[in-house]
Amino acid sequence: MHLPADLQYTDTHEWVRRHGDGTVTVGITWHAQERLGDLVYVENPQAGKSFKKGQECGVVESVKAAADIYAPISGDVIAVNAELASNPEKINQDAYAAWMFKLRPSDPGEFEQLLDSVAYEKLIAAESA
Repeated sequence: MHLPADLQYTDTHEWVRRHGDGTVTVGITWHAQERLGDLVYVENPQAGKSFKKGQECGVVESVKAAADIYAPISGDVIAVNAELASNPEKINQDAYAAWMFKLRPSDPGEFEQLLDSVAYEKLIAAESA
């Protein structure tokens, strides 16, 4: 399984990339898209909305199931990947390139509470056991 070491992860299977300006980009992990199967629908949060860490902020649907997307950290949505509305399969093709939305964190300290790639890999292994 490919887990980029430069990302942080959540126990609800979102990945988070921090940028030099303090903003973060969010998507779902390879593991999440693999478990869901072929994605047919992505509902991103609206730009300008604020979310608390752990709050439901979007949905992805596949031919098998639907899954909620949760805000990995608290903040304001500053951009969404509108291309996913008409091309949700991009997440299946490359989950780490097909970002969903960007946040401006309201509590940057929450980033430090996310899982690194080693801890996330252990979480996946425990779920699969």
